Amino acid sequence: MNARVAAGSVVVLLAGLSVPLPSPQLPIAPMQDSAFVWNRDSLWQAHEATFVAARTAGCADTTTTGAEVRALQQRVDSLETVTMPPALLMLDTLEARFFAVSAQVAACPAPLDDYLALQRAMGVAIKRQSRAWDITDRTTRDRLYRALYGSRAAVEEVLLQYPDQQHALQLVVDEPSAAPSAMVHGVRLRSGDILVSRGGYPTSALIARGSDFPGNFSHIGLVHIDAATQEVSVVEAHIERGVTISRAETYLADKKLRLMVLRIRADLPQVLKDPLLAHHAATTIRARTLAEHIPYDFAMNYLDPSRLFCSEVASAAYLGEGITLWTGSSTITSEGLRRWLGGFGVEHFETQEPSDLEYDPQLVVVAEWRDPALLFQDHLDNAVTDAMLEGADRGDAITFGWHQLPFARLAKGASWAMQQVGQMGPIPEGMSPAAALRNRSYSERHARLADAVRQATATWQRQHGYPPSYWTLVELARAAVAAE
Repeated sequence: MNARVAAGSVVVLLAGLSVPLPSPQLPIAPMQDSAFVWNRDSLWQAHEATFVAARTAGCADTTTTGAEVRALQQRVDSLETVTMPPALLMLDTLEARFFAVSAQVAACPAPLDDYLALQRAMGVAIKRQSRAWDITDRTTRDRLYRALYGSRAAVEEVLLQYPDQQHALQLVVDEPSAAPSAMVHGVRLRSGDILVSRGGYPTSALIARGSDFPGNFSHIGLVHIDAATQEVSVVEAHIERGVTISRAETYLADKKLRLMVLRIRADLPQVLKDPLLAHHAATTIRARTLAEHIPYDFAMNYLDPSRLFCSEVASAAYLGEGITLWTGSSTITSEGLRRWLGGFGVEHFETQEPSDLEYDPQLVVVAEWRDPALLFQDHLDNAVTDAMLEGADRGDAITFGWHQLPFARLAKGASWAMQQVGQMGPIPEGMSPAAALRNRSYSERHARLADAVRQATATWQRQHGYPPSYWTLVELARAAVAAE
């Protein structure tokens, strides 16, 4: 009889734990016209046709391509001496010519080093021009995005054609700083530098692409360097643990596909007044992390400093020193994407996306690194994510079996008990059982689609003789989604 009572109690408990929660309400979209759309498919196809023709013709003579790269470098150099409005036709011409020469370099890489130097110089020049621009203006934001994200995308299309040529680290501008420094893998870091990176997980791709301006980065950490010992540490917010402090080598050992170093400008009035401002910002957030447990902010509310998501670690630290980062906040207006992110616990869709920090004119790009061996994986993950997000706009949902919910709720209870004694449980603090199940369901579906696209890519490459472009990867991903 006792066994029957116990069994009945278990059934009742599981039935109670199986009661679904109501679907999360879809928050109101931020005030923004719409997500950025290139709408240049015919141009990309024309450039690919140029690439194929040049590749077929061979690379006996690359003087014309080399001359065009040098001519563009001279045009970029001229940006150093004048201030230009973002809508100037000359910048449109520079952009168009850069994309055109990218197709030629992809076919014949003789001027590759000069081409990469050109892209770095163009990014520096546009960033410098943007100091006089209104970053909150949509036209300006579009210009910055096309110039910085677009030129990086073009460069990577070139690099994917030549996987044996290593161009992992690019040193850009060694912005002056009085903050303590240390050399880390060929880059001189300064205390207060911001590390913007991309993880290798499906949710990393979702963070990078899930914005009105889809980007390359999914995570942010803040560098602290001890003035006496030169020990380098990184303050960052993890979904699993909240805000933590890691040694530099531990931070770098975590899987990363790419990394960019940003530094506060030396000529900002606040920095001129206090040359150690960046170091003070890093020291304060590090001290707070040592003194208290700071939970992860799943709601992505950058106005509430009691909980911090990764971007907030940097923005909260600098706000305490009088500098507001993310000039022009990030927005997420897609209804399908907001529904998905709402299911993960996100409540604020005017926020601070990691990729968007690059467009803040208060910051300078010091260096950029990408893992050449994983560059294709980066692009494939992005393409699958983009295709999945198109499905979200059509009404696709992230689902899980109802029978999984009671066990997830039991795991959540166990996680809470473990967190009381300083251990990590299977479900992170602040994440609901349903959100954890959606997270797993999303990652599993992304992995299945990525495998299908990887196989389709191998077939495509055998047929054409070269790796597919990003827009071709997206088409293959769309076909994989449709085949489900």
